[in-house]
Amino acid sequence: MTWSIAPSATRVERAGPDAATDRVRRQTAANLAYYARHHEAIDVRLAELEREWDIERALQANAAALTLASTLLAKAGYRAAGWLPALVGGFLLQHALQGWCPPMPVLRRMGFRTAREIAVERAALQALRGDFDDVDRLNPDFSAERALIAAESATAPDGLP
Repeated sequence: MTWSIAPSATRVERAGPDAATDRVRRQTAANLAYYARHHEAIDVRLAELEREWDIERALQANAAALTLASTLLAKAGYRAAGWLPALVGGFLLQHALQGWCPPMPVLRRMGFRTAREIAVERAALQALRGDFDDVDRLNPDFSAERALIAAESATAPDGLP
């Protein structure tokens, strides 16, 4: 096995199971097909996306909660709980370097997406809404597909838009 540091923008997608990434892409495509036919609901969906937690934020919040809880338990006399912060820290370091750690598949199954995946849907919805000139909004099937392709190109693996 070769060990390397994963590129930041796509490290979760590359390190995680392909089934989760495929499921996210299919759901995004289905969302866009719906909104291509229901333009009046796009603004509501964009507002929802602004509030959506990405997988990094979920991982950080869970790590902080576990660390705090285990520290409090250790202070209360449960010595075994003192090891949990070290384990959580190790997971966070592994995730930072490789883009994967044991909680990631669980979070993916729970439906958490990467910031890039959320940005792709946001950009595609903006294209469908008419924020960009190159999407044919009169043909819902074609425009949803073009919007998704354009959004994925705009949010290339080199970084977020």
